[in-house]
Amino acid sequence: MTEIHAEPVHAVKVNGVWSTSVDYHVSLEPLGRRVRGYLNGVPVVDSLHTRVMLEMGHLPVYYFPRADVAQECLTPTDLHTHCPHKGDASYWSVSAGSKAVENGAWGYPEPFPHLAPLADLVAFYWNALDEWWEEDEQVFVHARDPRKSITVVECFRPVEVVLDGTVVASTRRARRLDETDLPARYYIPREDVRIDLLVPSATRTRCPYKGEAVYWHARMPGRTVEDLVWSYPRPIAECPRIASHMCFFNEVVDAILVGGVAERTSATEEMPHCATP
Repeated sequence: MTEIHAEPVHAVKVNGVWSTSVDYHVSLEPLGRRVRGYLNGVPVVDSLHTRVMLEMGHLPVYYFPRADVAQECLTPTDLHTHCPHKGDASYWSVSAGSKAVENGAWGYPEPFPHLAPLADLVAFYWNALDEWWEEDEQVFVHARDPRKSITVVECFRPVEVVLDGTVVASTRRARRLDETDLPARYYIPREDVRIDLLVPSATRTRCPYKGEAVYWHARMPGRTVEDLVWSYPRPIAECPRIASHMCFFNEVVDAILVGGVAERTSATEEMPHCATP
């Protein structure tokens, strides 16, 4: 069977005309979940009417009705900025007890007409608050995109990972994870990985959709590839099937072969770097 790679095509309608491209996209999506944010143990925001802004080139951002924000925690500042896609923004400092974050929140009192609902909404820089919760599950890193989808399926085709000409993992028990807008990832049982070539790393990262990841360096003859391999020992409830499986950056290894066919690679922002041993 020959695998055929094709570029995705996204058709959109702009001013009544169908097109395969769009200059810029920004939208407000209703989330439908209770969202809470805390600073210094104080509930700064608690909302059942949260919207998520999805803007081209930006991470998702929560926006809240002002009525759902503790007004005593906000103090207007003199900062104002202009966005060519949304309008002029005003800012507030956020405080609770002994903690204060200058210009930690913003809003658009008079947004452009196509985003009129922004007039009554407030957003926060993610790190301006100590904790974020969707319903009763804590969220890390950034707001979740309601359009994001993650699917994990069993893959019994042979999967091999090759680095510097060496097979560093080989399995017929991989689990393929497909995540919206990201390349497919193959999670491999630890028993099928050349653990003798890996060195534990102190790096830890968090994903709002999968949980906290731990990393390993690959120590090869002549060089060390830092943070090449990662795993989620205790993934969040949506992704239990990748627990403790190991995954390689296909952007760095020679190839990931699935059924003998090299997976297509594409650049991501989470690229490890190489160091001499």
